[in-house]
Amino acid sequence: EVQYVESGGGSVQAGGSLRLSCEASGFTFDDYAIGWFRQVPGKEREGVSCINNNDGDIHVTYSVKGRFTISSDSAKNTVYLQMNDLKPEDTAVYYCAAESPSACAYFSGDYYLVSPEFGSWGQGTQVTVSS
Repeated sequence: EVQYVESGGGSVQAGGSLRLSCEASGFTFDDYAIGWFRQVPGKEREGVSCINNNDGDIHVTYSVKGRFTISSDSAKNTVYLQMNDLKPEDTAVYYCAAESPSACAYFSGDYYLVSPEFGSWGQGTQVTVSS
């Protein structure tokens, strides 16, 4: 069974930082990319950043470029999202999910996903940024 456990969210003021973690299980971690997504009520789930565990390739959507950094620890089956200089518009529930390595490139543009590679999502972690 594929599972994702997201953690590290919280409430911060604008300009603050948070580090999210995504522990994945139930599939061969190094064969897939892992993407971070975020969603606010009433809107689609938006791709934020993706790392290909196979070759280390990274893609980041333009709205967080220079502020968010994705990294991966294969020994722990865990992907991280370091978020700096947070803005109120970053407020959302953040999710992670496996993607096919070729899909990682979509994260460089506007990418909205309904059903991820294995068809399931974790519980997400709430990030709230106040002005």
